[in-house]
Amino acid sequence: MEEEEKNCCSTQLIDGNGEFNFVGLEKFMKAMKFSQCGLSYAVVAIMGPQSSGKSTLLNHLFYTNFREMDAFKGRSQTTKGIWIAKAVGIEPFTVVMDLEGTDGRERGEDDTTFEKQSALFALAVADVVVINMWCHDIGREQASNKPLLKIVFQVMMRLFSPRKTTLLFVIRDKTKTPFEYLEPILREDIQKIWDTVSKPLAHMDTPLSEFFNVEVTALSSFEEREEQFKEQVAQLRQRFFNSIYPGGIAGDRRAVVPASGFSFSTQQIWKVIKENKRESD
Repeated sequence: MEEEEKNCCSTQLIDGNGEFNFVGLEKFMKAMKFSQCGLSYAVVAIMGPQSSGKSTLLNHLFYTNFREMDAFKGRSQTTKGIWIAKAVGIEPFTVVMDLEGTDGRERGEDDTTFEKQSALFALAVADVVVINMWCHDIGREQASNKPLLKIVFQVMMRLFSPRKTTLLFVIRDKTKTPFEYLEPILREDIQKIWDTVSKPLAHMDTPLSEFFNVEVTALSSFEEREEQFKEQVAQLRQRFFNSIYPGGIAGDRRAVVPASGFSFSTQQIWKVIKENKRESD
């Protein structure tokens, strides 16, 4: 396990200024023997509000070592830019991507460009995008992920073809409200966002399900119910084994790039997104 622990070491893929770390990615791929995987690998990314426990969730889920927020030092941004690591002990080879928190104070109100670009990058590269959200945000008009999802859906349709990405909404700090009640409200929220975004002619009548599979799950509070949280995360971890095969969480994915072309392909995708900066504004 210790050997494995060392093996997951996280690498900054894109820094806080939007610079792509090609050299770092090449080193990561070499050290992890990633290039030899062919099509047998998965990419999982996480996005969501700042200080919502994204890195903590990833570290429990994939045994990675992303930097976590220290609750005692106050809630400030710990993840800057986009970081990647290898999930430990999961087959197939799984690349895990930790995105800088959205709606962060450090970037200020106006600077949401990077937030949109990195969310778009996650949706264009990952097979599964975990969307971390607060339980109390469900059904709220001003929920933190809503404006972001709206823009991302919009730009996604203009720049990229459908890849059947799985959007896994993880409801954090689940309260006494039963999950059976929360899930349909959340699904309705997502459907509404899709229905109201402006679509290019080619996708006027394209249903949400053509672009995305939507999955929903809920977790107890890590700070208040740690044991319960860990049990729930252990169950969720099981879903990432054999994720890319039929019936798996990423079983419907399309247009997979062979691992040997991953670094070139991700760099190109980032370039397209940055060049279309106007779109994401």
